[in-house]
Amino acid sequence: MDHYRRPRNFGRLEGVGQAVEHENPACGDQLELFVRLEDGRIGDIRFVGRGCAISMASASLMTETVKGKSVSEAEEAAEGFLCMLRGDRPAEGLGDLAALSGVRQFPLRVKCAALAWHALREALGGYTADGGEGATGPGA
Repeated sequence: MDHYRRPRNFGRLEGVGQAVEHENPACGDQLELFVRLEDGRIGDIRFVGRGCAISMASASLMTETVKGKSVSEAEEAAEGFLCMLRGDRPAEGLGDLAALSGVRQFPLRVKCAALAWHALREALGGYTADGGEGATGPGA
């Protein structure tokens, strides 16, 4: 609940060429994600949006988890979290993200917890392994 009441990295990030927007039409959660890469790492990441406690807390936890990580490390973190939500892996080893493991018992709420992570995967999808922008990446 602390991440819902006091979300970390909440706010717009100026100077980012592309922001990724995602919405969960089932409940109305909305999120806009801003990612700044510096030398192949997530130098800064922020989000704005509105939604339920689960979606906002998950976005806050996600930004704390991936900030400073390389693109591949952030993609691995996203895959691990989403696998946990699907029940494909245990929550052990996920640190504070394990607090959201109970959500998998409520299929409609899984989408709330996954919203920010899907936005992250989209935002990072256009970057190459060396941290540069690919042909389909931001700014292409």
